[in-house]
Amino acid sequence: MPLPETPPNKMSFWEHLQELRVRIVRSLIIVAVVFAITYAYRFNLWAWAQRPFLEAMARQTGKAITALDPFAFTDLTEPFFSMMRLSLWAAAVLSAPFLFYQLWAFIRPGLLPKERRLVIPFVLVTSGCFLAGAAFAYKQAFKFLGDILFQEAASAGLRANLHASDYLDLFISTTLITGVMFELPVLFYFLARFRIVTAKLMLKYWRHATMAILIFSAFFTPGDVVVTTIFFSVVLLGLYFISVVVAWLAEPRQPK
Repeated sequence: MPLPETPPNKMSFWEHLQELRVRIVRSLIIVAVVFAITYAYRFNLWAWAQRPFLEAMARQTGKAITALDPFAFTDLTEPFFSMMRLSLWAAAVLSAPFLFYQLWAFIRPGLLPKERRLVIPFVLVTSGCFLAGAAFAYKQAFKFLGDILFQEAASAGLRANLHASDYLDLFISTTLITGVMFELPVLFYFLARFRIVTAKLMLKYWRHATMAILIFSAFFTPGDVVVTTIFFSVVLLGLYFISVVVAWLAEPRQPK
């Protein structure tokens, strides 16, 4: 007869707060260390960040990328703070595996022993999903957004004179939001493991989920163009149905 599993550790409210403080401090330290590296390469990061829109602009205008110079500034501090902000977010993205490990370490006391051994798969999967979402945003979402926005501008005969800070708002928000969107299967894995949701329940209320996705996309996706809302809604809906499969695989098979 198998021995019963050791129950999760019992921690007081103040012990939870202390554990949270430790994890936040360690996360800030690693981000600060990586930031020192990314800031040294801030101009390379800037060239990399603006490339998707330059490629879209080149497709719509018929000009070579090297002939395009759409960015300007009207505030002397704008370039400095823009490069610093880009370096900081790049450091956070590159630190994703460590940050997800800190998240795991925070919730680990409440898990069973066999679940605590899943630390490596958890870190790899969560980091992989987030980075896959960021890569999707960079390779596909910006191509889609850029073609639509620059096609509209070219049709109106407008000349580009963009602020670097405004472009970075669009770039960073799109990349981060898409990265978080790709964590949806991981979220539903844990919800299913803890019996909060089931695959059957998710399929039953898929229409409600679709409406929630449309509202989320309308409020949180960049730009005021309807097609961008539809684009991100389709991506989220696809991730939702992938999450249904993940929830079905994660559901405990034994009775409560």
